[in-house]
Amino acid sequence: MRIPILKLHNYLLISIQIDLDDQTAIQFQEDLLSKIHESGSTGVVIDLTSVDIIDSFIAKVLGDVVTMSDLMGAKVVLTGIQPAVAMTLIDLGIHMQDVPTALDLEQGLIKLRQELEE
Repeated sequence: MRIPILKLHNYLLISIQIDLDDQTAIQFQEDLLSKIHESGSTGVVIDLTSVDIIDSFIAKVLGDVVTMSDLMGAKVVLTGIQPAVAMTLIDLGIHMQDVPTALDLEQGLIKLRQELEE
């Protein structure tokens, strides 16, 4: 199953509403990078509100998506990170201290605009 990627102005919006398995995560990574390349988007908001738990592979893919997007010139803001997901990321040693976060999609868009103005 593919995760929808919506384009809004010069941003890409993703709300992950399904359980992530390894194949879906890899497909998402490929789709997002292709969409950044095709659209020339400068910002991405990934909403994780519906993601309750992640494993080490999904956490690594998520970290890689942020790094790869940045290399392609698109700033990523993560929103809606659940407590269990935050604990898993830290337990696995995946530190995202340089990645802007927000409570929800609306705040994520505001944060993205702020990040891109600097």
